[in-house]
Amino acid sequence: MRVVIAEDSVLLREGLTRLLTDLGHDVVAGVGDAEALLKTVAELGAEQALPDVVVADVRMPPTHTDEGVRAAVRLRREYPGIGVLVLSQYVEEQYATELLAGSSRGVGYLLKDRVAEVREFVDAVVRVAGGGTALDPEVVAQLLGRSRKQDVLAGLTPREREVLGLMAEGRTNSAIARQLVVSDGAVEKHVSNIFLKLGLSPSDGDHRRVLAVLTYLNS
Repeated sequence: MRVVIAEDSVLLREGLTRLLTDLGHDVVAGVGDAEALLKTVAELGAEQALPDVVVADVRMPPTHTDEGVRAAVRLRREYPGIGVLVLSQYVEEQYATELLAGSSRGVGYLLKDRVAEVREFVDAVVRVAGGGTALDPEVVAQLLGRSRKQDVLAGLTPREREVLGLMAEGRTNSAIARQLVVSDGAVEKHVSNIFLKLGLSPSDGDHRRVLAVLTYLNS
């Protein structure tokens, strides 16, 4: 896959570049601020060579507040075919909400600690590049906590909430079954119940898996 990395820490940026390159992926650009990220993607677009995924820090120069996530939101709007995975030092619910409020396709939000788990990080990048979703368990926990306060998920059982959290992390039904030590059929039943209780019809397609977690965002 073709990757653009936006991270103001040179050490981390070079580390991610080396990691992905060693695994056979093509890091087509590495930049240190949001303005350079937007400019780079625009130039690649003009050359008909857009990346498959952008990995960007939430906070970047000049103010180190929300430049990265603002750029990520803009890229999702202007280039919906590009996957966007943002990295953050800790869960910032406002930023996660803004990033996830649009289409659920090709989006991820991971804590930087997750980068240390090389396999999980690379799997997340690949999943987002392919149009999937990768949400850090801590992000899921906070978003689900907020949704509980709003009673959006009040009708779900504790087990269904657990399954929902694993779904939001991007896990397949088989992976959820292994995690919970239950049968695939049991997971399928829980997933069907979640969709039913949240009013998500089959017409919503595969995105129901993410919409199930993000329903409260539009409530």
